[in-house]
Amino acid sequence: MKKRKIIAGVDEVGRGCLAGPVVSAAVILKKGVKLKNLKDSKKLTFEQRIEISKDIKNNSFFSIGIASVKEIEKLNILQASLLSMKRAILELSRKPDLVLVDGIFTPQVVNRCKSIIKGDEKINCISAASILAKVYRDKIMIKMSKKFKNYSWNKNFGYGTKQHFAGLKKYGLTAMHRKNFKPIHKMLLK
Repeated sequence: MKKRKIIAGVDEVGRGCLAGPVVSAAVILKKGVKLKNLKDSKKLTFEQRIEISKDIKNNSFFSIGIASVKEIEKLNILQASLLSMKRAILELSRKPDLVLVDGIFTPQVVNRCKSIIKGDEKINCISAASILAKVYRDKIMIKMSKKFKNYSWNKNFGYGTKQHFAGLKKYGLTAMHRKNFKPIHKMLLK
């Protein structure tokens, strides 16, 4: 009997943010699992993602990888994203035969990796990874918003919204802001 291939889906969130870490998830869905509402995390509400993430966790092997703001500044956002993906893959309790990664770049790991453009819209295990990574990162930003109250991170999750820029203008930068990102870097030059 032919052994079933173990396939993991990987996606990251937070690449375009002005603040906070980049977070990746790796997900291996258990055999025969059919989860409803799996889609790109950006197409779901906050509440829907929270609910679906519970089902994903109960029906998969999953892990999270994070690259910090310091790592983003040191490496650049692409390399930090790949690092967070690599960490997520290496933390999986089951070792996949194939890793499907959303986008066009794959991390350097021993596993066979294949990039899939818009994979979070096409492949269930990548959609699941997208949702878990988004929920995990959103929770980080909500927690950080309690310490840094002036940037609306509990609503914008570190993205460059009107409220976030208003907070930056009035209160300046925090240690959680990515100082080499263009809008932040421009503020430092003023």
